[in-house]
Amino acid sequence: MAASSNRIMLGPLVAAIDQGTSSTRFLVFNAKTAELLSHHQVEIKQSFPKEGWVEEDPKEILQSVYECMDRTCEKLTQLNIDISNIKAVGVTNQRETTLVWDKETGEPLYNAIVWLDLRTQSTVERLINKTPGRNKNHLKHKTGLPISTYFSAVKLRWLMDNVEKVHEAVLSHRAMFGTVDSWLIWCLTGGKKGGVHCTDVTNASRTMLFNIHTMDWDPELCKYFDIPMEILPKVRSSSEIYGLMNISSNLKSGPLTGVPISGCLGDQSAALVGQMCFKDGQAKNTYGTGCFLLKNVGTKPVMSDHGLLTTVAYKLGRDKPACYALEGSVAIAGAVVRWLKDNLGIIQTSTELEKLAADVGTSYGCYFVPAFSGLYAPYWEPSARGIICGLTQFTNRSHLAFAALEAVCFQTREILDAMNQDSGIHLSQLQVDGGMTSNRLLMQLQADILCIPVVKPSMPETTALGAAMAAGAAEGVSVWSLNPEDLTEVTSEKFEPQINPEESELRYARWKKAVQRAMNWETTEPVNNGNEETSIFSSVPLGFYILGSMFMLIGAKYIAAGQK
Repeated sequence: MAASSNRIMLGPLVAAIDQGTSSTRFLVFNAKTAELLSHHQVEIKQSFPKEGWVEEDPKEILQSVYECMDRTCEKLTQLNIDISNIKAVGVTNQRETTLVWDKETGEPLYNAIVWLDLRTQSTVERLINKTPGRNKNHLKHKTGLPISTYFSAVKLRWLMDNVEKVHEAVLSHRAMFGTVDSWLIWCLTGGKKGGVHCTDVTNASRTMLFNIHTMDWDPELCKYFDIPMEILPKVRSSSEIYGLMNISSNLKSGPLTGVPISGCLGDQSAALVGQMCFKDGQAKNTYGTGCFLLKNVGTKPVMSDHGLLTTVAYKLGRDKPACYALEGSVAIAGAVVRWLKDNLGIIQTSTELEKLAADVGTSYGCYFVPAFSGLYAPYWEPSARGIICGLTQFTNRSHLAFAALEAVCFQTREILDAMNQDSGIHLSQLQVDGGMTSNRLLMQLQADILCIPVVKPSMPETTALGAAMAAGAAEGVSVWSLNPEDLTEVTSEKFEPQINPEESELRYARWKKAVQRAMNWETTEPVNNGNEETSIFSSVPLGFYILGSMFMLIGAKYIAAGQK
């Protein structure tokens, strides 16, 4: 954003590190007005070593943070804004993504296993099979979560079982586990020279090792997954001083040394705070790599009967109560755009998708279920896989583009329906944020498919704003007031439904039909050949088919030989 030289006397500023699945950003806000003054963004590379595996390089993640801080500080200097006015830094991050590093060398012991990763599917199935009644919700009374590949505990278990360096480091008491927030805070506060190993309650609540009632690591859960508690970070509130920044003086961001890191929230909790959903019943939907609808349920956790997660929304101070949320998680939202661009090549840029879809204004009966990582809420079905159905000779790439946008909206509708059933209170409008909200066609489609208005704030960086608010409000910083009367009124744009409810229901019913076609695509309990890879013979029907074909070929050969 533009800023002029008369902003030298801006008063206190607060910065936020927003480390997402596909990019890292560093943003600086005015603590009094919540205005975004400057920011910088760097894309993060993802690697896919095997089918279903998703990894990122922890060093690249850290380097991207340094680059964003440096470039933002340069921009502030050019705008004649004094960097020393930055009084606190908040951290918000992609949740569940799992890292292990050596506390003596500071080196990561393996790539970060991203939340989308499916390599632990057979581990999850074995765990579920061992529970009474093969119940995936066996741990839900403590964690609020189903046993799923999504959460950190099974990823950490895989690292300990399959990566020799991790196994050795755990045995020699050198291993540190953390989600992305823990890795960044540890590195930015000194790393191997006294870095602070901590996480906040929102990130901890996504590991399956955290008890959402006692608000701490649970010894029984750690025993269940056979994970030593000594490798876990200390759990803190979402708003308190964790440590002070320790940046090399050679960097442009060197002047940030000594600034407290005092806010930490998982990205979806940060967006809830940034959208100022502090009241019981308020909700927001974030459209990023995935799609996440969170509804504030107050200071007592509410368990879902319709496939939603119970998670910690925030705890804004050591002595403040924790607030909880019901959450619906969709694995693939913005990631479908990346897939259309990188894998199919039908678009060159993300913005091209909106134009392509708008050219036809319909999917022409084509439905796209992007279950690349199985289906998350409300199904929690890891065996589902992506399908495109309803194709005719008339279908072209524009229809597919439209179907991809509709898929994001239909998945949100499924979650909203589940949330309305759990709470008994129907949302009258949906507050939205995230990168995909810049797609106006998507926002209009969402209003049409939900049959309620969709409200988009004019300042889309609500995730980073939430982290900045938590950091600025922390005890010992106190430059940002979270009192309702002091919160800045957010300007927004409203998208009203433009189609009749009957048409919306018809399209939604067809989508549900397509979802059923995507179910049970992968076989259960794959054969493990040492690398958690699935043997082709683990599918009984496919195994019979292949063996039968082989016998037929052998038999045909002998019959042919006998006729000679």
